[in-house]
Amino acid sequence: MESIRCLIIGGGPAGYTAAIYASRAGLNPVLYEGMEPGGQLTTTTVVENFPGFPQGVDANQLMADMRAQAVRFGADIRRGTITSVDFSERPFRLTVDGETVIEAMTVIIATGAAAKYLGLPSERQFRGQGVSACATCDGFFYRKKDVAVVGGGDTACEEATYLANICNKVYMIVRRDVFRASQAMRDRVMNTPNIEILWNCNTREVLGDDSGVTGVRIERKDGKVFDIKVDGFFLAIGHHPNSDVFKEFIKTDENGYILTDGKSCRTNVDGVFAAGDVQDPSFRQAITAAASGCKAALEVEKFLLSE
Repeated sequence: MESIRCLIIGGGPAGYTAAIYASRAGLNPVLYEGMEPGGQLTTTTVVENFPGFPQGVDANQLMADMRAQAVRFGADIRRGTITSVDFSERPFRLTVDGETVIEAMTVIIATGAAAKYLGLPSERQFRGQGVSACATCDGFFYRKKDVAVVGGGDTACEEATYLANICNKVYMIVRRDVFRASQAMRDRVMNTPNIEILWNCNTREVLGDDSGVTGVRIERKDGKVFDIKVDGFFLAIGHHPNSDVFKEFIKTDENGYILTDGKSCRTNVDGVFAAGDVQDPSFRQAITAAASGCKAALEVEKFLLSE
């Protein structure tokens, strides 16, 4: 059975950064990329808020460069998904793709969190061409344009008010007749003049052409169907952290985000660390994920040296 000193699970900004630092520390890390090499960032186009790229950078190229940098320093990056784990004792035992069992002295979980989508074919068709799940990432592209935000919770209200400072008009598509958001967030939305709330509404279809999103087809609860013209369509209906396979051993919050110890990346299991969106319900940015990947690798190095 293969024995690994530092195993990294997940191939996004957190995982690749952890691999860079762990490689430079001589930990000979092995990284399994999972089903989505590059992580959620690969679902967008240009990244304009990652430091060091004044003209922006193609998201897929940024992830490819991070991966190549990790490989350059000696990281062993593999295709494959961790399908089960046994963290009851060290060395830990993990199964890859339901077949191969490996052992690891330390583990960094960097499996990310997947944005929830409505499941519409047109939504998938225009993903990266006007459909986005991150206003902070993509809002700038819609400066002085009209956009729509789907959702009625705190996240949706926060995204809508953020976009209202950039965009000409923001429609909020809310399926109920009330917000689920906190009173403070409700008040903020209601007091923002360029936000229009469409109550009791569901999205039937995202409209567009070769240039991207051009509008949204909406159905009210009373059966009325109508279209609105927008250039951007933002999902704000939540994220699902990719932590299910670890829950037997690793503590999570009520939404599935892995709990870590204060400012550390340590989990409740000695030798297991978590980095990136799988343990971050608040920020979900490439730069914060990369930073926590760095922290996790440094903590693994200290953990191994202390033994």
